[in-house]
Amino acid sequence: MALAKRNEAANVSSDINVTPMVDVMLVLLIIFMVVTPMLQHGHQVDMAQVNNPTDMHDADKEDALQVAITRDNHVFFGTDPINPDDLTQKIKDKLANRTDKRVFLKADARAKFGWVVEVVDNVRAAGVDQLGLLTDQKKTGAPPPTTPPPPTGGQ
Repeated sequence: MALAKRNEAANVSSDINVTPMVDVMLVLLIIFMVVTPMLQHGHQVDMAQVNNPTDMHDADKEDALQVAITRDNHVFFGTDPINPDDLTQKIKDKLANRTDKRVFLKADARAKFGWVVEVVDNVRAAGVDQLGLLTDQKKTGAPPPTTPPPPTGGQ
């Protein structure tokens, strides 16, 4: 009677199976695609577009103080709607124990200018050292503005 001998080393595969890794990466990609839009800080507005905006990285921080003005003249402090008259006291309360007394203002491009000035005055009354006005980069590739044709001499 002979003993059966198993040769397990012959069945070992040294190839890397990347299918599970690809599955995990695709799931992570989908999760990040779904979660990223939810991470917007503050209220979403269509900001004015300028040619050469100054980069303000601090506005994206989690603890940054942002005031947003929508096109229908609603004011938001962070994500909370607020009455502009209460804005000064609310900002004073937030700035009481902070060394960085900076506030960022996002105003919709179609908001009334007088309303924006009133909100800026309320923010400045709170003792803000720096007020950052957030804008968007103007789209490149847009056709240049057309100039009117020169007037003709005929009457």
